[in-house]
Order: sequence, then C-alpha cells, then structure tokens
Amino acid sequence: MDADGKYALPDLPYAYDALEPVIDRQTVEIHHDRHHAGYVKGLNNAEAALQEAREKSDFAMIKHWERELAFHGSGHILHSIYWQNMRAPKENNRPDGKLAKAITQAFGGYEPFENQLFAATKSVEASGWGILAYQVLTKKLIIQQAEKHQNLTMWGAIPLLVIDVWEHAYYLKYQNNRGDYVKNFFSIINWPDVEKHFAAVGGM
Repeated sequence: MDADGKYALPDLPYAYDALEPVIDRQTVEIHHDRHHAGYVKGLNNAEAALQEAREKSDFAMIKHWERELAFHGSGHILHSIYWQNMRAPKENNRPDGKLAKAITQAFGGYEPFENQLFAATKSVEASGWGILAYQVLTKKLIIQQAEKHQNLTMWGAIPLLVIDVWEHAYYLKYQNNRGDYVKNFFSIINWPDVEKHFAAVGGM
C-alpha cells in the first residue's frame, strides 16, 4: 500500500535479468511492469468503485465490481508472492529443515511432491497457477490448481509457493512449451522465502 492507502506495485527483489536463463529479462520486465501493474490499477479501480457504491447506496453494478475485485485482487496477491518465490538458478535446488519434513509428510518425499506440482501446474486449463498452499483447518500442505486466479481454490488455504502459467509468464522464451518452463522453474524456487511464508502461517 502507498501513502494514500492505495495498492502499489511492489519492487522486484532482483534485477530483470537475475532469473536468466530460466526466465529472460524481457519477459520479467513486461510481466512485472505491465501485467502486474495492470492488476494493481484494476484493483484500485474496483476498490474506488465499491467505495462510491457504498457512499451512494447504489449497488446496481455490485456483481461487476465484486468480480473485478476478485480478479485483480487475486492477480495482485499471487504475483506479489510469485516475484518473492524466485531467485537466481541453483543446482540441486531443494528445501530443507521443517519445510522439507512437512513436504515429506504430506507427499511422501520431495520427488513425489515435485512430480505432482509439475503435473498440476502444467495441466491447468487455459491460464492460471500451480500452487503449494498450507491448509489452515487441516494444518497440512496441499497442491492446488488455480484457473483464472479466483477459481478452483480451497477456502482457508494460504499460498506459499506459486507458479504463474499464464502465457505472458513464459511465451517469449518457451512459446507453447509450458512443460519446459515449469520443469526449469524448479531451479529458481526461492526456498528460504517459501519457508518464511510457511513459518508465518504456523507451519513451523
């Protein structure tokens, strides 16, 4: 949020070219500066329209603006996590500590976890996300597909790691080879950041 209480585009925690060769500089720049910025603008517009509706007690457009709030709000939140979830490519990139133990407990080991997350992310219909989340009610890690941001999610699940598979996230480099992008993504996962989110929701 900025000084006026509006949503603001977060700065990238690294240079545009920091994720190469997995994700190229141009894709990161366009994705962050244009696409994510668009979600922030749309979210602020929706918030302003809903405030005006409350002030005027005129809710004729409530369905439209609630949809805009969900779409742009989810896009902003997931992208804010996405940027933090990545770092420069690293060989043998795996979690450790309590997060690694929780992954083993939930999925039977790192390899089954990676295989499931890869398959779930690659097979999202149309545009969407693959997500590792913490289900608060069951206190368990789960993997979810999120089609169009706000669909196919489980209430109470808090995203810890997200993989954007909207075409703008990979098309310049990978074109229609989504699987190659997702496979390579595992080398740039910022596991310390994921662990931080895991600890924040009470998983550690």
